[in-house]
Amino acid sequence: MLSSALLENPLRQGLSSGRVAPPCSLVIYGASGDLTARKLVPALFELYEKHLLPVSFNLIGISRSAISDEDFRKKLKEALLQSKPQVSDAIWNSFSQNFHYHAGGYDDFKVYQALAVKLNELDEKNGTVGNRIFYLSTPPNVFEEIISNLGAAGLAKEEKGFSRVVIEKPFGHDLDSAKELNQKVREVFKENQIYRIDHYLGKETVQNFLVMRFANSIFEPIWDRRYVDHIQITASEDLGVGTRAGYYESSGILRDMFQNHLFQVMCLMAMEPPVIFEANAIRDEKLKILQAIRPFDEQTVRTHAIRGQYGPGFLAGQKVPGYRQEAGVDPQSITPTYAAIKIFLDTWRWHGVPFFLRSAKRLPKRTTEAAIQFKEPPNLLFKNNMTELSPNVLIIRIQPDEGITLKFETKVPGMSMEARTVNMDFRYGTSFAEGTSEAYERLLLDCMLGDATLFIRGDETEAAWAALMPVLNLWETTQPEGTFPNYEAGSWGPAEADEMMEKPWRKWRKL
Repeated sequence: MLSSALLENPLRQGLSSGRVAPPCSLVIYGASGDLTARKLVPALFELYEKHLLPVSFNLIGISRSAISDEDFRKKLKEALLQSKPQVSDAIWNSFSQNFHYHAGGYDDFKVYQALAVKLNELDEKNGTVGNRIFYLSTPPNVFEEIISNLGAAGLAKEEKGFSRVVIEKPFGHDLDSAKELNQKVREVFKENQIYRIDHYLGKETVQNFLVMRFANSIFEPIWDRRYVDHIQITASEDLGVGTRAGYYESSGILRDMFQNHLFQVMCLMAMEPPVIFEANAIRDEKLKILQAIRPFDEQTVRTHAIRGQYGPGFLAGQKVPGYRQEAGVDPQSITPTYAAIKIFLDTWRWHGVPFFLRSAKRLPKRTTEAAIQFKEPPNLLFKNNMTELSPNVLIIRIQPDEGITLKFETKVPGMSMEARTVNMDFRYGTSFAEGTSEAYERLLLDCMLGDATLFIRGDETEAAWAALMPVLNLWETTQPEGTFPNYEAGSWGPAEADEMMEKPWRKWRKL
């Protein structure tokens, strides 16, 4: 029998009852783009198969390309079949029967007026009761234009149902542009209508940080400066810049990975327990961590932030070009494809504990993880009997092979007193019959339900930019020390990043 507390808590009821979304219409701007085909529609289809998508659901794609509703559905089906080859025509037709397409420019106000008429018609026809979500899957330079026109057309008003806007990263190019974008969006939508999306927060293992930390009494008492030596957060890619040279030349690794993904992971690892499992309570605690980042000055940028750029090398036995040889890249580019930053948080819990964040392209393998290395025990008892003991390490693997590993010391069987490091492993794939959901699947459902827990609040974006700006400003106005490129494709990055660790027992994990 459910307790009265559970019955009174709508969030807990939603979590325990399958969390079926209410009737709604989803409008995707940039619907002919890659994100819609590769991520959004497959995520919606998974929700449909799990009976979590509302029966009354409309999807309206908007883009400049002039195609029919039927051609739009055909294109999306072809993309879905790349990941789910067994989708039958009958299932697809049932899923996509309320998919529509509208061609037009993002600056054409008539398109928004026609959209308002279309949404009202679909509300009457399909029972979507005025609930709308506007998803901006477009280049960031048209965000403000779209939002302004939505407001002018009356589509941001919540008269009959809810109206929400989902904004993809990057949210701003720097602190000033993020503040300006926040102001422009808030002129049209209230903060509780704005869903700034970071797909890392939708990953199952990232969400598991909160459960692992706060639902297990064995971890929380040692999760602080008294027991933790340092923390490493790594997001490595084996791919190069590929076809994204235009975007990457203007952003670099800091904007692409640190200001959003890695800072968000750090917040979940370092935050204090919120007073309630509720969106703003959790985001309040994350904001405190971002505001606690010790400010960088010119000297600490030079000693605590290492940049790099990959040169030609070998990956999986194949020769690959350097960044400057990639199509669309300036042959003299100083855009970093590698960054490693040492961060200190000026909080009671984490005073003096370094957080090492790194991300790069063309490293030996693709993986994302967070590793907590605990302090070494005093080796007084065993100093005459065995070699140096290894520190305990707790590793949370975000992707791939999602799971958690605890490394600890144990005695090797035999007559001598010899220790060896062993692993205690948890893997999602072997512990649960149901596989992990894709990030966009969870995030789309949460947005339909009005749960903003896994979305970023406006003050978080500004605090993250504020912390990173001294590094960005110095890197963009000075030449790198030494020469670029400074690491080979297929290596673990520049040697200077190893030197940043300072202590002999601190080393970057070879993943």
